[in-house]
This record gives sequence, structure tokens and C-alpha cells, in this order.
Amino acid sequence: MMTARVVVVGSANLDLVVTAPALPRPGETVLGGEFTTVPGGKGANQAVAAARAGGRVSFVGAVGDDDFARPQRDNLVAADVDVSRLRTVPGPSGVALIAVDQHAENLIVVAPGANAALAGLSPEDRAEVARADVLLCQLEIPVETVAEAAATARANGTVVVLNAAPARTLPAAVLSTVDLLVVNEGEAEVLAGRPAEPGDLLDLVPRVVMTLGARGAAYADRDGLRLDVAAPAVTAVDTTAAGDAFTGALAVAWAEGRPVEEAVRWACAAGAVCATRPGASSSLPTRAEIEALS
Repeated sequence: MMTARVVVVGSANLDLVVTAPALPRPGETVLGGEFTTVPGGKGANQAVAAARAGGRVSFVGAVGDDDFARPQRDNLVAADVDVSRLRTVPGPSGVALIAVDQHAENLIVVAPGANAALAGLSPEDRAEVARADVLLCQLEIPVETVAEAAATARANGTVVVLNAAPARTLPAAVLSTVDLLVVNEGEAEVLAGRPAEPGDLLDLVPRVVMTLGARGAAYADRDGLRLDVAAPAVTAVDTTAAGDAFTGALAVAWAEGRPVEEAVRWACAAGAVCATRPGASSSLPTRAEIEALS
């Protein structure tokens, strides 16, 4: 099986994580438990996930010139992600504030920091995208940069996988470049303007995977294929990066040319393994762990 070449254009954050018996309601203060700092950000998480799943991964992103930048860079390097396209910009790095309750549900607030300064791609960035099998993007960076990366990929035969998270509406110019859209139920509702199934988004993109948490995932495409894929049964501890584990693994499986159902099932296994461990990037599974559960 060929080694998947994946370029991730996206965000990098330092996650500030606290556990609590319950998530706070508006205006409520909850006494928490353990506090940890973990490198995260959807882009960086998905880059690490894809690398651990067996891909050859390059990351295009930005960190600040503060103390939060080094652990983010070091985490990517430790996962064998190529960081030659990770730029440093003046100002703070991205930060995510995360609360996790006893049922493994979470609440997240992101301060974009340097991610908001990732405005446009350099010629070297575009060349990296053009060489890849798959471009993987999310929406924690300026949408104009996502659009440029996707257009570059489309012009060079690189498959475009977009994880439309956090939820937001998208211009048609971006959606027209997407080969595979990955969304959860809330993100699908925002794009469709109403509660939606994967098939309801096929007027926007040719292929859709909808993640359904512990229930697995659903797939639909314009060729008429419809799939419901169950997730392996596990005891969840923290679901913070499970979606990123799913998406990173899916990008690798897609680039490897796996059949659709096998690729989605493999991605479900990655998300399930991730949910059994606390933290974001620290919980992302290896290829062997995914294979053992899929």
C-alpha cells in the first residue's frame, strides 16, 4: 500500500484543559479538578493524527512568538510531521480553553491568536499542496486561506478534504473545490440551514461523511452510495480530539485508495481509540492501534 502524502493547512493551539464533575451553565462557576496544557488546534491535531495513522504529513500553519509556540512545534516534530512550512508571526499563539466533564463531554472556547494571521500561502506552501495526495483543511484559520489552498489543490489534482469545523456558512467558491466534506450534525445543519442528513449536502459537494459520535458515521455521494458505519464500542474518557482523530485517519485511508466503507470504518476506529484517553494530541492513536480496533 502506498504511503499517503497529506498536507494539512490549519490551526495550531495550546489547549488549556480542566476536568470538572459537570460543565458550567451560563453565569455558573464550577469547582474543577485536574488542569493540564496539551498542544492542540484542529489543524495540528489532524496533522498528528494523519502522521500517526501512517501518512507522510506536512503542516502549513502559524504560531506566535510567545512561550506557547514551542510546545506546539515540538509536538508536531515528535509525531514526524514536517514543520518547514510552520511560520512564526508576532503576537500570541492560538489558545483553546477546554472543560471536560465526568461523562467525557466538553466545552471549548478558542482564541485564534496566530491562526488568524495565516493570511495567504507562499509559493513554497502552494508547491507543497501541489505535491500532496490529499489536502486537509478546517475552519480555524481565515476562510480566504482555505480557499487558496483548495484552489491550488484542485488545479494540481490533489484531493481536497474539508472538515467544516467550527460550524459556519461557506462561500460557493470554497465548496466547489471540495472532494470530500467531513461534518458533524451541528456543522451539517449550519451548512444546510436546517437539520440535515449527509445526502442533503450533496447539492454543495460530491461526497459527505457525517460523524455521529459513539454511533459511528454516515456517508453519501452523488453516485448514490449510502453507508451507515458503526463505531467500535469503547468506554469514553474524553472526546476532545476524537473528531480530529477520525478526520486525520480518514484522509490517510482516502489517499491510500481504500474502499469507502473500509476507509470510514477505519476512521471510526481511530476516533474510538482517541476517546478512551484524556487530552487532545496526546490521545491520538497510532496506525497499529487503529488496525487493532477496526
